[in-house]
Amino acid sequence: MIDDFATDGALAQKIEGFKPREPQRLMANAVALAIKNKQGLVVEAGTGTGKTYAYLAPALRSGKKVIISTGSKALQDQLYSRDLPKVANALKFKGKLALLKGRSNYLCLERLDQQSMAGGELASQSLSDLAHLRSWSAKTEEGDISTCNVVAEDSYVWPLVTSTNDNCLGSDCPMYKECFVVKARRKAMDADVVVVNHHLFMADMVVKESGFGELIPTADVMIFDEAHQIPDIASQYFGQQLSSRQLLDLSKDITIAYRTEVRDSAQLQKSADRLSQSAQDFRLALGEPGFRGNLRDVLADTNIQRALLLLDDALELCYDVMKLSLGRSALLDAAFERATLYRNRLKRLKEVSVPGYSYWYECNSRHFVLALTPLSVTDKFRELMDDKPGAWVFTSATLSVNEKLEHFTQRLGLDGAQTLLLASPFDYANQALLCVPRYLPSPNERGGSRQLARMLRPLIEANQGRCFFLCTSHQMMRELAEEFRASMTLPVLVQGETSKGQLLAQFVEAGNALLVATSSFWEGVDVRGETLSLVIIDKLPFTSPDDPLLKARIEDCRLRGGDPFNEVQLPDAVITLKQGVGRLIRDTDDRGVMVICDNRLVMRPYGEVFLNSLPPTPRTRSISEAMAFLQKS
Repeated sequence: MIDDFATDGALAQKIEGFKPREPQRLMANAVALAIKNKQGLVVEAGTGTGKTYAYLAPALRSGKKVIISTGSKALQDQLYSRDLPKVANALKFKGKLALLKGRSNYLCLERLDQQSMAGGELASQSLSDLAHLRSWSAKTEEGDISTCNVVAEDSYVWPLVTSTNDNCLGSDCPMYKECFVVKARRKAMDADVVVVNHHLFMADMVVKESGFGELIPTADVMIFDEAHQIPDIASQYFGQQLSSRQLLDLSKDITIAYRTEVRDSAQLQKSADRLSQSAQDFRLALGEPGFRGNLRDVLADTNIQRALLLLDDALELCYDVMKLSLGRSALLDAAFERATLYRNRLKRLKEVSVPGYSYWYECNSRHFVLALTPLSVTDKFRELMDDKPGAWVFTSATLSVNEKLEHFTQRLGLDGAQTLLLASPFDYANQALLCVPRYLPSPNERGGSRQLARMLRPLIEANQGRCFFLCTSHQMMRELAEEFRASMTLPVLVQGETSKGQLLAQFVEAGNALLVATSSFWEGVDVRGETLSLVIIDKLPFTSPDDPLLKARIEDCRLRGGDPFNEVQLPDAVITLKQGVGRLIRDTDDRGVMVICDNRLVMRPYGEVFLNSLPPTPRTRSISEAMAFLQKS
């Protein structure tokens, strides 16, 4: 067998800076074996193992059709544009490669046409964006909206000129032959290796419609990178959701059909306006934004019941009015099908009584989501794998809890899969220090953020910033940012004030910044070298006990006779903490300090489970020792 990972192997010869690593070779052999035997394989590969090359080389050598799914669109682009071409070139791979994203990532020519014809109440900025898009649409080959630099990524027009599973007209579309999604899918069908992301993979598996509904081709090898995200993403797609965005999109499409194709039915405009208004009224009835709550509880409130009834009536009116004009407009026919689908979803959500599901809602300042989510995806995921026999490989740097993989394998029903735990090759004993300071405020203590800021400011200043402060809540993030901005001269960047990509660019460019952030910076962020040498975490990341999904999983665990804290809450928190800690040491030359501001790590018995799951790092309780370590760096 050819050893691509040897000192004189194909990768070392062709890829600059490639160094053979034993854990990487072990993982590559396990992947090759799983592909050969059409088995399941779960691999935790610590940061620095080089897991991407470890699965790419055997996958490309296998000669089989391969789907690689990643955790985010950014990772997907990186894999397709950087890592995959390097390995393919080194192995002299002659097959075809393709990138496939969800429908809403491609410009929809039909919706662009409809918007331009309908005109209507768009603001001048949106009208200018539309004009730019018309000229871009004539030049682009792929129609991938992430490559469009003439319109801002948060522009109001994007949802109007892209399609979703719900509103796509499929083969009835007049622009079907020119469709960018159809072209991307055709390319994926012909390719030997297709790169997708988890959301697209799960949405696609669940849709399972024939022909146009299913975007992802059938393959012999399925590889999931950042696989720790799969159980939660799967539960989203095996459930049902109805959102204000879907309802407002439906309202807009009815309006466009009326203005462009069915102009003699003024009732269409009236019913669309009523749907849009009642969706917004229902959002207001739900109250404060930024909250995820139990749907059963809010539906007991008479004001919310009334708002939901009016929303249901508005949806029914749209259904009745559209029914009178069926067959006159492809756009209206598709909108009618969606109205039917949404009415059924709303009916199911109002029942809030089917066992085995969690019913919840979430709202931000403008939108809401109503959802039902299965408590366990084990059986459904198992079914999915049985439907598509082949090799299923799951890998991530954070799958194990207390050096065991059961928490992950049980959630997905991967009982028969081979498992492999590979420690990071980094020298944590010399590269890093873990500090749990003394005299910490208790979690959720009043004024705790002020105390933390005062306690840690000298450490952050001594390190000249170069620090991520990762918080477990938006409130803590805002309070800390306020304290630091009032008391420090260093640049303080805060998540949410601009896009994630721009924040990271600003952080790297400044070279002495403090970035205060929450969930989206705990994972998928790679800052190497001296730019980031201090990571602080405000407390152990247990999910809020009020979270309805967590409550439901706890209830399900109890019904099965399990121990909810040890089987649900603790493992989830351990994996999130490992993600946060993983931001610090990203390369063999990195050095830095990890500070976790939670006494429970050293005072509670379960603290040992967290510590056993983290990299083997020297520990201290002294901030001055942490300072000395950083100054030595």
